[in-house]
Amino acid sequence: MTLESRRLMINEQLEARGIRDPRLLDAFLRVPREEFVPEEYRDRAFEDRPLAIGCDQTISQPWMVACMTEALQLKGGERVLEIGTGSGYQTAILAEMDSKVWTIERFPELSADAQQRLRQYPDLHFRVGDGTVGWPEEAPFDRILVTAGAPEVPLSLLQQLTEGGRMVIPVGPEARQELQLITRQKGAFLKSRICDCIFVKLVGKEGW
Repeated sequence: MTLESRRLMINEQLEARGIRDPRLLDAFLRVPREEFVPEEYRDRAFEDRPLAIGCDQTISQPWMVACMTEALQLKGGERVLEIGTGSGYQTAILAEMDSKVWTIERFPELSADAQQRLRQYPDLHFRVGDGTVGWPEEAPFDRILVTAGAPEVPLSLLQQLTEGGRMVIPVGPEARQELQLITRQKGAFLKSRICDCIFVKLVGKEGW
């Protein structure tokens, strides 16, 4: 039943709304989303909405995870910095796209739970701490994905993006943000709008 639920989610929520990357769609089919939500929400795991995962955090709706991942244009082998491990669902999708992932979470209990769920992926590195300052000793990164809303783009994250790299980040006030794609080209940072969105706050030295 859960595999069929995943197929319906992909057909009705992702493909129907323009997600086309076949590698990404395959990743969504392989990752058991129902295992990344609390037990009491498992019957709602495939709904087109975010769900609470504890610590006042959420797992994003499937389409938003797909939208953000597709914007990264992953080909395989990229070094990816993820800010906000959360349940680990987005992390798993990145891993299924053959990325090497460094992921930061500020809540120790969420990080610990995610590490247990993600034991099968060898190229994951976890840290508990302030994601707004990134992971400088492992920089630069080919891709940076921020899964919480920032009042502005943290300078530390921009500095850790490699030349030709791509960053996806929600930016704006607490009530509503704009999902932005930032690319680094010849030392300059070019920004473009992807869509409107609502995320939990990015808390830290260079966030809220």
